[in-house]
Amino acid sequence: MTRRRTVPRTRKPLAAALGAALAVPLLAAAPAAATAGQGSDAGQVTVTALKFTVRAGGRSCAIDADLYRPAGADRAHPAPAVLTTNGFGGNKADGSTAGTAKAFAARGYVALAYSGLGFGKSGCLISLDDPDLDGRAASRLLDFLAGTRAADDGTRVDFVTKDRPGDPRVGMIGGSYGGAVQLATAAVDHRVDALVPMITWNDLSYALDPNNVADRKVPGAFKWQWSNGFYLIGESQPITLPNLDPSRWGTLGCTHFVPDACTTMGLLNSGRYPAAPTAAMLRYARGVSPVSYLDRVQAPTLLIQGQTDSLFNLNEATATYNTLKENGTPAKMIWQSWGHSGGQAPGELNLAQGNLETSYTGQRILAWFDRYLRKQKHTDTGPAFAYYRDWQSGYGEASKVPPLSQKVYLSGDGKLVDNRAEVARGSRTYTNWLVPTSHSESSLAGTVGLRDPAPYDTPGTYLGWDTEPLKAPVDVVGSAKATLQVSSPEARRTQNSGDAADKLVLFAKLYDVAPDGTKTLVRRLVAPVRVPDVTRPFTVTLPGIAHRYEAGHHIEFAIAASDDAYLGNKGVKPVTVVSAPGSPGTLQLPVVNGRLN
Repeated sequence: MTRRRTVPRTRKPLAAALGAALAVPLLAAAPAAATAGQGSDAGQVTVTALKFTVRAGGRSCAIDADLYRPAGADRAHPAPAVLTTNGFGGNKADGSTAGTAKAFAARGYVALAYSGLGFGKSGCLISLDDPDLDGRAASRLLDFLAGTRAADDGTRVDFVTKDRPGDPRVGMIGGSYGGAVQLATAAVDHRVDALVPMITWNDLSYALDPNNVADRKVPGAFKWQWSNGFYLIGESQPITLPNLDPSRWGTLGCTHFVPDACTTMGLLNSGRYPAAPTAAMLRYARGVSPVSYLDRVQAPTLLIQGQTDSLFNLNEATATYNTLKENGTPAKMIWQSWGHSGGQAPGELNLAQGNLETSYTGQRILAWFDRYLRKQKHTDTGPAFAYYRDWQSGYGEASKVPPLSQKVYLSGDGKLVDNRAEVARGSRTYTNWLVPTSHSESSLAGTVGLRDPAPYDTPGTYLGWDTEPLKAPVDVVGSAKATLQVSSPEARRTQNSGDAADKLVLFAKLYDVAPDGTKTLVRRLVAPVRVPDVTRPFTVTLPGIAHRYEAGHHIEFAIAASDDAYLGNKGVKPVTVVSAPGSPGTLQLPVVNGRLN
């Protein structure tokens, strides 16, 4: 057993041989390097390095962890515990993970930070936060905090508050990969008392291969940049982390992931969706995701999601929030500014810095743990829903996520009108090329500080519909919905081939158009759609936003033939949109302030 004082450490580069794009762990829970936790005194916290041997997926492997014990915590004066782990590619010592543990230990909590399965010096294969693997491994750490098992060197704890014998009072916090594992753990172990999952997913099949229509049997458009970045980080570990534990080795062609994860990546990269393999892929991706097991999560959950996040957008947290509420699990949700795509705003929470008391989100987290870990029943945990406003100081608060409230119609002359009778008859056509002609983002650019070109659409490969200049500011908070009817004879001919890749793909999005014509793609977000059947109308749910359209600006709704961050159409498929007063397309927006026309 080794003991050391709390010293901030930065993470070693993960993938020097793979280039700068993979050198920064992409799913860290905070956007900055480690610094001393605010209000902490390193001399008051004892940190002990520990190992735990667990079984996962038929393998025996070690979990590498650090125990942070605050001054004064002993058997006579126990304290509640906080369990935290890393984002994808990180480990127990990275800025956000160690920073989180240090921050809570400085505030009187016992903290246990660990490297997730397949990362850092922990063993076993990367299993995508599978509740039966990652969740049950974390459950063994709860046994340690309960005092019912020892670390491999014999270390035991008797200074964690217990609700009953064998039941430690423990909360979990972390971001992205370290967020979903909380829900996975709570699904298999009801001893978890509180969760704070940040910038994480609800459904990996949506996150990596999104289709923004309701038909869950139809795959989407593969998010190839993000997905392959993570896959290469995992598979490159023999280069970046020599002398790996034998339990970290998989099979030839699938070195460090569980086999189903590699099979999924192989299918997605193939650009094809034959029926049986696609169904298996969707079952697996959803089976390891919260969408499949939220009915087993009972721990009160404070969801924090980033508005600037093309990997796990706001719709993911909203889906988790709605399900938890429907199941009767206490839940609240915050939409902060920053996510995987950047967006850090002044004064926002930074777990690596530990600025809990001075940030809105940090204060909400402290209140959440005060209520559910310290059992301070009269603590105000804040409103059900809050969102960062970049147009106004502070956060907006509401009793619920705003509903769709205003509707406009897609007119044949390219206008968005608020009266069906004003819809002009007309048809407009675009076509795709065999290469992408629209750009929303370079998904990995923000992780390494590279400049990303501004979003664009090539003329002739997209259609747009605009409002008149707004007479006053309009604030949109939530997910817009568009109902469309398109005509594409080529897609109609191929869509029932037995390979879903032959169905039509398009990309819906919202622009903010300034009076001088400058366009801003809100948070660089798009809604990929693989149309189930081009002979029928379909409804697209766009990514959630919190955005103010200023007076004099236009709101533009656009559909594009492609996007270079995704795999798109197979073959050339021209698309025509016909508008008439009796059958126009519609756009519905969750407007919380102002009028569209």
